[in-house]
Amino acid sequence: MHISSRQLDAFLALAQQRNFTRAASLCHLSQPAFSALIRTLEDDLGLRLFDRSTRHVALTGEGENFLESARRIRSEIDSALTAVRDAATLQRGRVALALLPSLAAGWLPAVLAQYRAAFPGIALDIADVLSEDCITRVANGRADFALAAIRADTPELQAEAFCSDQFYLVCRADHALAKRKNITLKSLAEWPFVHLARTSSVRQYLDAAFHPQSMQTLMEVDQLATVMGMVRAGLGISVVPTRTLFHFAQPDLVVRPLHLPGLVRHIYLVRRRDRSLSVAAQALYELVLAQRPGPVEV
Repeated sequence: MHISSRQLDAFLALAQQRNFTRAASLCHLSQPAFSALIRTLEDDLGLRLFDRSTRHVALTGEGENFLESARRIRSEIDSALTAVRDAATLQRGRVALALLPSLAAGWLPAVLAQYRAAFPGIALDIADVLSEDCITRVANGRADFALAAIRADTPELQAEAFCSDQFYLVCRADHALAKRKNITLKSLAEWPFVHLARTSSVRQYLDAAFHPQSMQTLMEVDQLATVMGMVRAGLGISVVPTRTLFHFAQPDLVVRPLHLPGLVRHIYLVRRRDRSLSVAAQALYELVLAQRPGPVEV
């Protein structure tokens, strides 16, 4: 059985008007075409919905029963069409983005402000999580796309280069390394380190660059703000990437660029291969690409 929206509209019009001529006019149809729609609907349902006479049209008992369902179905169709139109015109919708906390805190807010100004009806779901969680969220559909420090090129996922991070020494202004011209891995290894957790991309790049040389790990913490506080207190030094430097903009701290082999963090834009983005997600995706981070002045 296939009941069309035109048949529903014709039924509802006739149920309201109780007159074929007026109902046909309301549906912008000729009376013969309108009568054919009603007849086809009754044939499809196998029920007589209206009692007709030359002067009178009335719903049958079955027609009365069908009326409530027809109104509900018509309302659901209207709601669905409205939702689709709103999504297509970016009036409503939802976008889920997963990205590294350093990008979420420093670079993303200005991008989202621009997006919200253009599309205020779109709901935003932002997950500021580590790279592995970013990839997992895209893989299981919890995020439309992600910015992560993992090149997740798999049969299910595609990754494209987004931006790169240089690394910087951060230490107190009165530290012995603050004015040294040539900073080597050996000179860094002489001092206590305040590290981010081993699960962070920052720590993984740093461990790889130092291998097989060891570092003097004073402590491991989860938040960059904590790293800043510990370094500022003179407890140790740290090495962090470009996108985190806003945390260390303090008058008593020094930021020095490092030019060491392997110390470049690559960020990738990751999405599913088998799933197109929604209109709302595609709009944010394009804006993210257009506003990708540039060089940071120190």
